[in-house]
Amino acid sequence: MSRLIVILICISANAFSQTTLDLFLSHPIESGFASSPDGKTIAWVINDHGRRNILVRTGPDQPRILTDYQQDDGQEISGLAFSPNGTKLLFVRGGAPNRVGQNPNPASLAEGAEMAIYYKEISSKSPPAKITLGNGPVFNAKDFGIKFIFSKADQIYESSMDINATPKPLFIARGTNYNPRFSPDGREVLFTSDRGDHAFIGVFNLDKKSIRWIAPDVGNDQLPVWSPDGSQIAFIRQPGTKVGELPNFVGGVKFSVWVADAVTGKGTMIWSSPGDDGGFAQQYPNPSLSWTKSNRILFFSEHSGWDHVYSLNPDGSDLKDITPGDGEVESFAIDPQGQQIYFDGNREDIDRRHIWKSDVLKGNPVAVTSGDGIEMYPALAGNDLYCFRSSVNTSKVLVKIDPIKKSAAPVFTQKLITFSPTDFVKPEQILFKAADGLTIHGQLFINRSVQGKRAGVVYMHGGPIRQMLLGFHYSDYYINCYAFNQYLANQGYAVIAVNYRDGIGYGRDFRRAKNQGPRGASEYQDVVAAGKYLQSLPEVDPAKIGLWGGSYGGYLTAMGLARNPELFKAGVDLHGVHDWAFRAREFSPGGDWAIGSADMELAYKSSPSSDLSKWTAPVLLVHGDDDRNVLFQQTTDLAEKLREKKVPVEVLILPDEVHGFLRYESWIQVFKATKDFFDRKLK
Repeated sequence: MSRLIVILICISANAFSQTTLDLFLSHPIESGFASSPDGKTIAWVINDHGRRNILVRTGPDQPRILTDYQQDDGQEISGLAFSPNGTKLLFVRGGAPNRVGQNPNPASLAEGAEMAIYYKEISSKSPPAKITLGNGPVFNAKDFGIKFIFSKADQIYESSMDINATPKPLFIARGTNYNPRFSPDGREVLFTSDRGDHAFIGVFNLDKKSIRWIAPDVGNDQLPVWSPDGSQIAFIRQPGTKVGELPNFVGGVKFSVWVADAVTGKGTMIWSSPGDDGGFAQQYPNPSLSWTKSNRILFFSEHSGWDHVYSLNPDGSDLKDITPGDGEVESFAIDPQGQQIYFDGNREDIDRRHIWKSDVLKGNPVAVTSGDGIEMYPALAGNDLYCFRSSVNTSKVLVKIDPIKKSAAPVFTQKLITFSPTDFVKPEQILFKAADGLTIHGQLFINRSVQGKRAGVVYMHGGPIRQMLLGFHYSDYYINCYAFNQYLANQGYAVIAVNYRDGIGYGRDFRRAKNQGPRGASEYQDVVAAGKYLQSLPEVDPAKIGLWGGSYGGYLTAMGLARNPELFKAGVDLHGVHDWAFRAREFSPGGDWAIGSADMELAYKSSPSSDLSKWTAPVLLVHGDDDRNVLFQQTTDLAEKLREKKVPVEVLILPDEVHGFLRYESWIQVFKATKDFFDRKLK
């Protein structure tokens, strides 16, 4: 292996005072790992100041940038897929359409935007060639022809690598058909067909051009996987949707694991959850269901109180929790022999993530990484182990792990930035009690070398299924939020990032806290407790406490200004929900929180918009008007009502930007406006 050279960029305090925010957001972000079938070539994505490109490395060669996109245009890169011989790469550029069919175009490009599949020869210097509109390309490992399948407009299509080819539907079926997977022999395609209130598992035979359905039922069947020999299929079954039943984002459902004969379609339930332990465990982690070469079926479940990986035989015998202990598991990778998994989790280090190794038969997890780093998304290329890693002062980058030495080395060092510890403070883990006695975790950002009193700021993450950590996050959105909290601390603020109830990381009961959100806003008391904690610090001026957050954090920001004006003196609300009842009526039936007609009154009372009589503090409202998660009108409505009350309202509107701000320039605008606002209102 060639020697890795780490470039350390120490940024002085004087440099920060001169160039301010831009330096704190100068870190590239890496994501989206993929490996060729033989493990010799790897590829991943780098986002450098909004310029998204693909990095590739073959064998011991130095990594190189495979593409050359030079614009901060908000066009994401995803779906990296190597050809069977590892010499070609497919990828998707652009985002999925909104509810009226418009693809994300946050740079307001005059030519518009699309979601398309591109082809690139690994060894060629020519630019990528667009093949077709669509997403989710999958190669047939047995076809060196070469053809691939992909999803478009609720159907599954087939295409050759010829850019002049005309893709055609693999088959036509009712419903939304997605997640195609070739059988081990390459002659059949496994897929899911969502019919609304129920879903089927289907198999399409490439020779006979026919579909057969696997154990069809009234339930919602999903996440199918082939057995190693292709003779059986495992899948997850959840109940079908009853009349009047609404989806509940934070609720749970019964689920069971099924195994079916791939030819006859006859299925057998091999395990059933003891409670309503499904939903989150199947939708949040990855992969949710696997069948190993050692003939064990692996799946996620929360029935122990934590999200863990379970292993059992195909006949349902010998169930084992192979990731036991207090801590969540979010993803895992299986070794080539199917005997071990590498998983990420916060066991023994509740406010970080590390990589662990566990036997699929026996469990007995062993730590692979530890310390002050945050390691996520383990992946294997052949026998080589990779993951993404961040730290207090280094953003998320791809690293190669030596499991024996338990060390991690960055793969691409050309743009690696490590911020000086004198400028990036080390977040302090804090614990405090909410009014009802629940213990809440948070991170305190404070430069204790600065003398005198300072203003305090409470930060709330969105989701609410998120957890802020003691270092750079593993999600792009929260990587930027973490950097901004560091910037505020550098500029003389004391900041608490509060991990309020409803979030992940502290077990099922914490995530499914009673009376949360539209049913009583129980998590808001955690925000108040964080504000009072700041007031108690000798370095903080108790009369100058602000708060900020995005999405669910925006909701909680507005709650603070509406409910406790004696505590919170200014707030920055990014794309927050301000009226739960409005969300339930207009965004989607029930608003994804199962808000029915009987819940509307409580949902409204649990919203900041329900009582603005005490709201006097200034607020900055920020929203992109192509938001697909929170209706833009949530901000329109609140801004107009506050203006009628003569409350000081400032707005920053980002035309064509989406919920998770896709452009670097958008983040710069938002954070510059936020810093300026807090300086004027709190300092």
